Amino acid sequence: MTTLRIAEIFGPTIQGEGAVIGAPTVFVRAGGCDYRCAWCDSLHAVDSAYRDTWAPMTTEEVWAEVERLSGGVPLTVSLSGGNPAIQDFGPLIEMGKEQGYRFALETQGSVARNWFRELSPLILSPKPPSSGETVDWERFGDCIAQARNAVTVIKIVVFDEADYLWAREVAARYPHLPIYLQPGNHTPPPPDEHDAAIDMDGIMARYEWLIGRALADRWFTPTILPQLHVLVWGNKRGV
Repeated sequence: MTTLRIAEIFGPTIQGEGAVIGAPTVFVRAGGCDYRCAWCDSLHAVDSAYRDTWAPMTTEEVWAEVERLSGGVPLTVSLSGGNPAIQDFGPLIEMGKEQGYRFALETQGSVARNWFRELSPLILSPKPPSSGETVDWERFGDCIAQARNAVTVIKIVVFDEADYLWAREVAARYPHLPIYLQPGNHTPPPPDEHDAAIDMDGIMARYEWLIGRALADRWFTPTILPQLHVLVWGNKRGV
């Protein structure tokens, strides 16, 4: 029996970013991560200091909660974290797809899983220089290979010029994959706060800069989106 470490399950809400932005979604947020990004906005699911808040749940228990929240009506289930790829969500995906649910997963691309091929989509979010992390491109490539024919996209958070130039390099490395850009939240919530203050003006200024920067370069490949949930709810958790 598979046991998963779960930081939180919530919804239905909307997906706030990337390839399925706006889609009605139940979120299953896994506890634990193999990265520690400087600007992480979900430290409560990353920092081992909060491990005692992560619930050990069987696949069946997680699925029962997803069904309860969705009222048994199929929608998108988003597997997030932390890094959900470090745990075995394959049985959950199989269980849910049998009931007509769709599964999306976002990961930095550091751990490949054969069940990536069951996702729609697999969102690979390599972390730019501002994160303080370094991407292992061989492992990243393994993630793409495991996805096979599943819809796979790249999403990059951009904070500054260095991140923007790095994003262009990533896009050139994987020209066959759709790429999504979004401005970073430079006021991420502390892990103990459920509705922390946010610098919305600063985030929107970065979004405007990012749009202008790409268009000035005639770089028309990426889809440039805000974090929709941030625009609606700020740093409020569980929405």
